[in-house]
Amino acid sequence: MKLENPKNENNLDDLAGGSQAGLQKQKQSPLVRMAGLVALSQWYVKLLIVLVCLIIPWVVASNYAMRVIIYIGLYIVLALGLNVVMGYTGLLNIGHAAFYAVGAYSTAILMVKFGMSFWLTIPVGMFFGVLLGIVLGFPTLRVRDDYLAIVTLGFGQIVYIVANNWMGLTRGPRGIPGIPAPRIGFSDWQIVIESYPAYYYLILLFVFITIFACVRIMDSRIGLAWMAIREDEDVAAVMGIHLVYYKTMAFGFSAALGALAGSFFAVFQSFVSPNSFTVLESVIIITIPILGGLGSIPGTIIGAIVMIGGPEIFRAASEYRMVIMGAFMVVMMIIRPQGHFGKKLYQPTYKMEKWLYYPCDL
Repeated sequence: MKLENPKNENNLDDLAGGSQAGLQKQKQSPLVRMAGLVALSQWYVKLLIVLVCLIIPWVVASNYAMRVIIYIGLYIVLALGLNVVMGYTGLLNIGHAAFYAVGAYSTAILMVKFGMSFWLTIPVGMFFGVLLGIVLGFPTLRVRDDYLAIVTLGFGQIVYIVANNWMGLTRGPRGIPGIPAPRIGFSDWQIVIESYPAYYYLILLFVFITIFACVRIMDSRIGLAWMAIREDEDVAAVMGIHLVYYKTMAFGFSAALGALAGSFFAVFQSFVSPNSFTVLESVIIITIPILGGLGSIPGTIIGAIVMIGGPEIFRAASEYRMVIMGAFMVVMMIIRPQGHFGKKLYQPTYKMEKWLYYPCDL
């Protein structure tokens, strides 16, 4: 015998219909529509920025200006890599130029001595950079704060001294000249990347790849673990986050981006030497995310534009240009010590954009 309860079925139908109606009503509310328009306008702004970046070589006629813009892109990649360690994980690394040097020397040695293609040297250089980051990470990441900074400073100096004294491999202070230009295509049909616009589009590609990688990894569990470590290591450890594992992963990811920038630097300069990877280079890279705002991708980009492009704007002031830049940085740190975009902590963008469109789906 089948028992029926039409009253309960009607109640369930009413509840289902009511929940669907409420969902539709909430999706069509003015606040949600306004939030959706804001998110859509942000996408239009991003598209406009991409289009502006693509037409820069067609607008800028000066080779000097193009060279400065290319260096800005190079330092954006370097600073975004360091921002992973400093801004997302809260670790002070003063030896980031070491990973930069590993990528540059890997590309230079493999291309000059072994005739390897530039595109094959990139993953090799990134592999050695990650390996070096792991070697640095395991024995040193149990220390914190100033002690960690001193250890990374010493590590950067070790790499510099090795590059300056290993005559058989790096040629020491003489450096490695004659690095060939990258080529695209096959043996019968090849395009040689040797003009400034070509190098600009190459570094622009690396910048877009770096930004995409940083955004996606910060939307993952790894990024959330990094932010937890940044806020409080002890609490993160109590919550079950393996500190050494995630810190080492942060150093490895940062080292890979530093090595990527080093590979580009080697072919762009067609020459590498230890003088390009001193402590001063690490200090310049550190200044960029601090000036723009730790943990902020737009802030890091703005910081690179200011730190690399600013001295060139004041080049007419001769020796006083660095004084002007130094005074600007002092005033900036007094007015906004958190940097241009350092007010809010980083939040996973993908989940936020999804919430703006469909807040009830999460």
